[in-house]
Amino acid sequence: MIRTYLTSVRRGFVLAGLALVSWLDLLLELVGFCLLCVGLVFAYTLALEGTRPRAALTRRLAGRWCGVEVESPYRPAPPEPERERDGWYRDGNSLFKRSWFIKWTKRFEWISDDPATGRDLGWQLWNPLAGLVLVPAVLLAGPRALRLYGKWTRWWLGPRPARTGDGWVKARLKALGFQLGLFGLSVAQLGMAIPTLLALIWPAPLFPAMVVAGRSVTDTLRREAKNWTGVRIDRPYLPEPPFPVPRADGMYRHGRQLYDTPWWPARLARLRWAMADRATWRDLAAAVVNSVVLLLMVVPTAALVFGGLWGAVASWVSRPFGQALALTPVALVAFAAGLVLAPWLARLGARFAKLLLGPTEASRLGQRVERLKQTRTDASVAQAAELRRIERDLHDGVQSRLVAMGMKLGAVEALIDSDPAAAKRLAAELRRTSSETLTELRLLVRGIHPPVLSERGLGDAVRAMALDSPLRASVNGTLPRLEQPAEACAYFAVSELLGNAAKHGEARRVSIELGYDDGLLRIEVTDDGKGGANAARGTGIRGIERRLGAFDGTFALTSPLGGPTKATMEIPCQLDPDASSPRTSTSSETA
Repeated sequence: MIRTYLTSVRRGFVLAGLALVSWLDLLLELVGFCLLCVGLVFAYTLALEGTRPRAALTRRLAGRWCGVEVESPYRPAPPEPERERDGWYRDGNSLFKRSWFIKWTKRFEWISDDPATGRDLGWQLWNPLAGLVLVPAVLLAGPRALRLYGKWTRWWLGPRPARTGDGWVKARLKALGFQLGLFGLSVAQLGMAIPTLLALIWPAPLFPAMVVAGRSVTDTLRREAKNWTGVRIDRPYLPEPPFPVPRADGMYRHGRQLYDTPWWPARLARLRWAMADRATWRDLAAAVVNSVVLLLMVVPTAALVFGGLWGAVASWVSRPFGQALALTPVALVAFAAGLVLAPWLARLGARFAKLLLGPTEASRLGQRVERLKQTRTDASVAQAAELRRIERDLHDGVQSRLVAMGMKLGAVEALIDSDPAAAKRLAAELRRTSSETLTELRLLVRGIHPPVLSERGLGDAVRAMALDSPLRASVNGTLPRLEQPAEACAYFAVSELLGNAAKHGEARRVSIELGYDDGLLRIEVTDDGKGGANAARGTGIRGIERRLGAFDGTFALTSPLGGPTKATMEIPCQLDPDASSPRTSTSSETA
């Protein structure tokens, strides 16, 4: 009994000492976050990953010493980027010669989006205090105190079921955190703007590189403003200049000057591009203005929340009972007022940032022209590939069957007088072959443009497709009759996604959501497969992107390892002008 008690005390002291290290981990992660604000994404990722072994050690000791098993709550790590056939690495629509940028970007998204990362941070903040409490507790209670500490560790570091939503206080505390985050990103943007302006003075060739580095921080602010407040801020930048192309004589031209190598023309073109883009100067102005405005917005809420919380605690510590009882409601009202203001001021700050960080008319036009060039090329390639497929199917299928039927007809003609029985058998084979040829021809026509799509519209065509799918598919939504080219584009995109889910995703169920509002067709396809879909590993997803690009549509894919896989497609289109009475499909159906 005494030996068990002494062992518990020794283990409690070890766990308390290990708990105090958590504050050092938290300091390391704070340094990594500061480096993240200046564009060093890998530093924050390394800091978070570097602290996970100590959390894993605590989980093991909780199971071994406290008798409370704690499983690992983390999501699977992303796979290594795969090189494409041409030797490049692909991330969305961008190509990279080396994989390190894609690798660290994916790892940053993986570790920052994992809910267990947030719980680790909370555990590192409060666990040292729990460790200090553990020392006297284990001296008094022995093994029972260790078991309570094990349950504490499991609550923080163990897996938890997904929550459907946050409570009132937590949601508004997160909004206050979003305010502080937007202000921190604006300060980081200001920190990048100062060396950018200095580079404009000297050395000038470094100015475009500093502009691009500063835009990465600004893009982070735009992305987080959308994730945190729902305010979408589009990128306003003009397309980057293409790499110089040599003339017929091998020289490179920039303006009226010729160069032997592309080095100077490329850098001068990028310098001109960076300085001519109005968004460059708007970003620099926004770095100053947003920092001041967001600071003025975050000060009231932070002062009310933290001041009210501190006032409530301090009044009970340093004041008499009567004064503390009287001041506590005032402090709680200030705390609640700050929480009420936080979501509204967070959205207001994001909308203000959008005024300077949003696109200009010149950038919209430039992006539109560049996108039209790309989509025109993709549409031409897709059309040529489709024509080759139709030609191959006709040549290898229907045409060969028709040639065989012609030869058999000649045999029937030769045998009809000398061997009527053999001619009759050949005629029966011809009848079966003609039926098979007709079926094959119908399938080919259906692959070009399904009749149900022309007769019933996209909604019912997708439902018919879902009925033929091996998956258990549910289709929800209401659609009017839309332009036929847009309907065909969406139909074949959904068909490709269903095929991928069944063939590669090993899914059992799939949900298809259809919607049309204000000239925009939106389709969401979600399956319960194994996930891990990557456009770089096959041509199906890239074919969908090219198909949607011809209609100026967008395609977004979310497919973490373990699933689920969610694909979202948006296609700008109009109602079918030839439909005399637009019909809408039913609102819900399960195939």
